Amino acid sequence: MKSFFKEFFKRGFISAWGGPFILAIIYYIVGRTENIENIPINEVSLGILSITLMAFIAGGITAIYQSEKLPIASSIMIHAAVLYLDYLIMYLLNDWIPRNEIGVFTAIFAAGFALIWLFIYIFTRRKTDSINRLRKENN
Repeated sequence: MKSFFKEFFKRGFISAWGGPFILAIIYYIVGRTENIENIPINEVSLGILSITLMAFIAGGITAIYQSEKLPIASSIMIHAAVLYLDYLIMYLLNDWIPRNEIGVFTAIFAAGFALIWLFIYIFTRRKTDSINRLRKENN
C-alpha cells in the first residue's frame, strides 16, 4: 500500500503541472469567443486550484494499475469511479456544468471512458497478437 501512495503522488505531481496551463488556454479561448472582459480573481483562483487538483488526482489514480493484487476489471472500475467523482465534484464546485445536467455529464463521461478503453483494448490486442506471431515464427 505504501508503494501505491508513493506512485500515486509521483504520477499526480507529474500530471498536475499541466492543469493551470490547460485552464489558461480555456480562459483564453472563452475570452476570445465570448463577450467577457474580466473574470473575477476568485473565479480564476478557484479554477486554477481545481484543475490542478483534478489533474493531480487523474494522474495519480493511474497507479492503481501497478497493483498486482487487483484484477484488471477492478482496477478499471476504481479508476473510472475516482475520475468520475473527481471531475463531477470539481465541475459542480466551479459551476462548469448546471446541476440539472448531471445525467448528461454522466452519459458523456461513461461513453468517453468506454471509448478510450476500447481503443486501448484494440491496440493492446493487436500488439499482443503481433508479438505472439513473432514468437511462433522464431520457435
